[in-house]
Amino acid sequence: MKLTAELMLQCPQFTNAVKDRELDLRGCKISVIENMGATLDQFDTIDFSDNDIRKIEGFPLLKRLKTILLNNNRVCRVAEGLGECLPNLESIILTNNAMQELKDLEPLESVKSLRYLSLLRNPVTNKPHYRLFVINSLPQLRVLDFQRIKMRERDAAKRMFSGKKAPPSSKPKTFTPGENPPAKRVEQKPPPPPSRDVAAIKAAIANAKSLDEVQGLERLLKAGQVPGVVPTQQSHDEEEMEVTNGT
Repeated sequence: MKLTAELMLQCPQFTNAVKDRELDLRGCKISVIENMGATLDQFDTIDFSDNDIRKIEGFPLLKRLKTILLNNNRVCRVAEGLGECLPNLESIILTNNAMQELKDLEPLESVKSLRYLSLLRNPVTNKPHYRLFVINSLPQLRVLDFQRIKMRERDAAKRMFSGKKAPPSSKPKTFTPGENPPAKRVEQKPPPPPSRDVAAIKAAIANAKSLDEVQGLERLLKAGQVPGVVPTQQSHDEEEMEVTNGT
C-alpha cells in the first residue's frame, strides 16, 4: 500500500505512555517510506511495525522525531545522511528484519543523536564481533539490543577496532617519461699496472725476507708506486702521510 497523507490521517494518533506524540502506521502493508512531510513534524514517535519496508529512507527534515519503530519488516539498508534528516533521532528499533552485513550499518554513523538501537533477530547479529563492532562504530549508543553498553565493552571495542595508524611506506623510485634516467653509479677501479711493472712486483715479493718488507711493499703499492720505479712527488707525500698515521 502506498503511504499517503490520507492514510496518515486515517491511522491512530495519540500520546503514548512516555508522553510522546505518536503516529501508528502498524500493519498497513507499506513498502516504501514516503510523503512524510505530511506529518508536519508533529510526532515524537512513528510506528512502522509489521509492514514490508526494505530501506530506511524518504524522510524530510523532521526535527521533532525521536523514535522510529520498524519491527517485523524486511529492512536491509539504511539511506546515507539519515542523521541530517532526523537530527534528534534517539531510538531505532529494527527487531526482526534483514540487515545482513556489518558494513550495512555504517550509514547509522551519521545519526549522532542515536542512543538506543535494536537489531535482534537480524542476520548481522551472527557476524563475528558484531556487538563490539557496533559499539565502536556508534560510540554515542547507550543501549544495544536492549542491553546497556558497559565500559569494559567500550574498552574491548576500542582495542579491537581502533588500531594504530600504520607508518607511511617509503615511496618507490619510479622513472618519469621525459626525464633522463638516473645515472648508475660506477665504482672506479684502479687501472692495472703496466706489463713492464708486473715483473718488478713479482721480483720484489719473491725477494722479501721478512714480514716488515712485505708490509712495506703493501704500503708502496697502496700509494700507487711500483718497487724499482722512482715515485712521483705526490706518491711520496702520500707514503709519508700513511707512515705518519701508523698504517
